[in-house]
Amino acid sequence: MAFYVALVAITVTLLLAAIYLLTARALDRDVSAVIDAEAEGLLERYETGGSLLLADSLALRRTDWTRTGAVYLLVDADLVPQAGNLAGWPKHLAVASGWAQFTVLEPNSTQRHPVRARIVRLADGNVLLVGTDLTQHLRLLRVQRLAAIWTVLLTTVLVVALGLWYARRNRDRVRSAAASCERIMSGDFAERLPVAGVNDEFDALAQAVNQMLVRIETQTRLLRTTFDSAAHDLRTPLYRMRVRLEEALLHDQGGGAIVGAIHASLKDVDHVQRTLSSLLQIARADGDAVLSAAEAVDLGQLSREMVELYLPDAEAQGMTLRCEVDVELPLRGSRQLLAQLLANLIENAIKYGHGGGEIVITARADNGNIVLSVADRGQGIPPGERERVLRPFERLHRHDDIGGSGLGLSVVAAIVRLHRGTLALEDNHPGLLVRCVFPGG
Repeated sequence: MAFYVALVAITVTLLLAAIYLLTARALDRDVSAVIDAEAEGLLERYETGGSLLLADSLALRRTDWTRTGAVYLLVDADLVPQAGNLAGWPKHLAVASGWAQFTVLEPNSTQRHPVRARIVRLADGNVLLVGTDLTQHLRLLRVQRLAAIWTVLLTTVLVVALGLWYARRNRDRVRSAAASCERIMSGDFAERLPVAGVNDEFDALAQAVNQMLVRIETQTRLLRTTFDSAAHDLRTPLYRMRVRLEEALLHDQGGGAIVGAIHASLKDVDHVQRTLSSLLQIARADGDAVLSAAEAVDLGQLSREMVELYLPDAEAQGMTLRCEVDVELPLRGSRQLLAQLLANLIENAIKYGHGGGEIVITARADNGNIVLSVADRGQGIPPGERERVLRPFERLHRHDDIGGSGLGLSVVAAIVRLHRGTLALEDNHPGLLVRCVFPGG
């Protein structure tokens, strides 16, 4: 802080010094101009009527010089006064044409006054002195010097006071932020950095960090919920598989009990594999490392390919699968993950359409974005349940009799996030409309 205080003090000092010098120079030019004008006027009188007319002109100007500030003196070659308002030629003042500065004694006083004058030698040997009292000018400059000194002192004191206050304020805010960080590191993930509400750099940083903490807390809670649900979901099929195999071994009499148990166990193993595969896809889609090898994907062409792939499954369920896409829809991303997104949405539409109806996949360009939607004619999802079903292992209760792990829409949401898009679940009147909006390019 001392460096900045010194810098401000030096800057103010230099600025005021420049103002003082400019003012002094301007006053000096004004004084010289006034003296020159008066001297030229008197010299014109001299050229017209000689020293006698000049003496008469000076007699007319003879006033108390302490009141007007004007100084006049006409002396002969022996410096004997001829006219003017000075009693005699100033001591120690050379008789030479040009500018001179000296002091004179005020009449009936011991006070001396500074005078600036112009000396002119006349053709007849006389000498003319025309000047002015500088007392008021010097007093003005002295007042300006004092004002400049007080300005520098007061500015320095003010800067020191403001610097101490600002440093203390910043130190307190940094300590408060550090204390919040320590509480967060100790496990209090609900803690946030304090925001003073003054909209300065500290508030901007605190708000950015708080947004990051909200995202981290959400991801942490989602991860904890995902692992808890995964452990619960995988434990049941593994336990059933173990019990069936043990019972088959205990009651095996050469019949088909073991074969039946193995088939049932294989179904549970498939369920476990699908769950693990979905969890792996969520983990991959929530990491930006996948997009480091992003490629140009034509989302329209990919949609048509996925519709052709699932058309037999839809027809087997008595459904119509239709695709409406634009010619070219370039999107930078992972072709594998985008294909998985379409697969999950089409499978959900077929699974929960309850047979019959139409499934429409559309992909359109809209104001620089690419909008992908999958619409079915099933029962849809109530508005209050739409946010919940996007979380892992969350399913509607009315779908408990339908197989699945509850990870399909979670994978879709993770893939959309990875591609910097937005996901919305809407009514299709009837049915569900899943809308994914991606930035184009």
